[in-house]
Amino acid sequence: MAILLPQQIFSLAAGEGKSYYENLAGGINAAVTVNNTSASPVELVLTRVDAPVITYTIPAFNSLTLAVRSLLVAALLHPGAGTANGTIQVATSDF
Repeated sequence: MAILLPQQIFSLAAGEGKSYYENLAGGINAAVTVNNTSASPVELVLTRVDAPVITYTIPAFNSLTLAVRSLLVAALLHPGAGTANGTIQVATSDF
């Protein structure tokens, strides 16, 4: 069964990071979609069970959707200058 969690709007200042999904009960399979609507890149940071932390850079005015096994934490980080804006949505599943 899949559960589509509410879409969350993000606005991150330079050097700011924030967690948008956490499952500390052992991880869950999920799909994560990030829409970057700002003029600067944002980084999606994924922490999984017994796996290295993965970071994806989403360029300005782009989006990314990933299917992830055993997701523990999905967070966003804005390493650039100015403000990064957009949306993030997580769908959990038994896939």
